[in-house]
Amino acid sequence: MRTELVSEPGDPARPDEDFAAVCVPAAGQGGALVVLDGVTPPRGPTGCVHPVPWYTARLGGALTELTVSLPDVPLTEALFRAIHRTATSHSQTCDLSHPRTPQATVALARWTAEAVEWLVLSDAALLLESPDGTVTPVLDDRLARLPRALLVSDEVADARARNKEGGFFTAAADPSVAARAVTGRVPRADVRSLLGLTDGAARWAETFHEGDWTDLLTYVRKEGAHGLVRRVRELESSDAQARAFLGRGKTHDDASAVYVEL
Repeated sequence: MRTELVSEPGDPARPDEDFAAVCVPAAGQGGALVVLDGVTPPRGPTGCVHPVPWYTARLGGALTELTVSLPDVPLTEALFRAIHRTATSHSQTCDLSHPRTPQATVALARWTAEAVEWLVLSDAALLLESPDGTVTPVLDDRLARLPRALLVSDEVADARARNKEGGFFTAAADPSVAARAVTGRVPRADVRSLLGLTDGAARWAETFHEGDWTDLLTYVRKEGAHGLVRRVRELESSDAQARAFLGRGKTHDDASAVYVEL
């Protein structure tokens, strides 16, 4: 088995708001990968005394532990418990009902000797490669399908679309959001490799159009997860004014990738 992990802040002067982990327990043939992308809030109050990296570390740590230690619990239940545990840890100090309370997108996969299962929430991405080289992207495209008028600012997105019916969903303080995730399961024999990405790393395909999802996974197999992020940084720097690729909220974004060959 080959595993690679990289998580790099978009700005070295600011803490990384992503979380990335890969677990391969000593016993058995199972494991898991976890990728979270903390949602950077707009300026202003969030109702929480904790920064986003605190939240992603708490949620990511809980989700990693629960996913591996409770192999028979569905991933939606693991996410439900992780959100509940994290919310409980700061419910006495923070207003968790605030729409900008710390939150994150999620890409999660778990494998055993028999099967591979997955969960994706919001704009993180998970790529599954079959033995014949076919790459299947697992995406939650609800954010991408929203009318642009709803996304003219973070404030509008918070008020009209975030964690609301007809909008899109992120892992914040309400555990019930776990039921909104995109999930699936296939026999392990049908999966050769997995790649979890935050949207900062997925820019290689989604923003800069260096290739499709198959090309991206092939690139990571050859150049490694660090090579992917390095190339994204080169592309971001060459387009620093966002003239060629309009719509980028920031020049450099936190970027995380976890690659696993089963």
